Amino acid sequence: MVKTIQAKNLSLYDLENKFNLTLVDDEQFFTEWREDLPVISDLEKQSLDRIKTNYLNLSRRRPLLEDLVKMVVLSPLLDLADFYNKDFDIKTEAEVDLCLEDDGEIIKGYIDILTLRQDLWVLVIECKRTQIDVMSALPQLLFYMLNNPNYVKDTFGLISNGREFVFLKLVQQACPEYAYSKAFDIQTRENELYPVLSILKLLGSLISVK
Repeated sequence: MVKTIQAKNLSLYDLENKFNLTLVDDEQFFTEWREDLPVISDLEKQSLDRIKTNYLNLSRRRPLLEDLVKMVVLSPLLDLADFYNKDFDIKTEAEVDLCLEDDGEIIKGYIDILTLRQDLWVLVIECKRTQIDVMSALPQLLFYMLNNPNYVKDTFGLISNGREFVFLKLVQQACPEYAYSKAFDIQTRENELYPVLSILKLLGSLISVK
């Protein structure tokens, strides 16, 4: 009998055992979030300051759930990073099924935002409630990235709960490897949306040339 597992219930231990997934500690494995980042213009900084202000004002009143996080924070960020241009196709709530024949299991889940260039996975954003640790979505996001139908060498992802942002890099091979960035926090004194936008712009440019 085939067993169905919800992607949201996966743990890192599950992924390590089912996919031979390994976390890489070498800083040179994932340099894209730290090096050669594009400069953010003053006009873009003003827009990012407004996004931060809007988030802080709303979060004082009530917990920000997924839909509000997408509207207030993620959507304007993707716009500034130029992910709505003709080279990219935004698909939301895409269902992912993966059959693990050896274990007789089917893992199912939904991607909150999936950015594609033609049939290439570019960016996966997994929104969680702002009160939940952003890293709690790491296993779920890694599963979606491992399920990349085109099996490209490098896949990038972003986890965000609206307040924090963590970037991921996954290298697909017989034994896939991954690493993640520091957590950028919107509530710090300095606006950490500046580097978040720079990283998004860089990742978009890397994918565009593939």
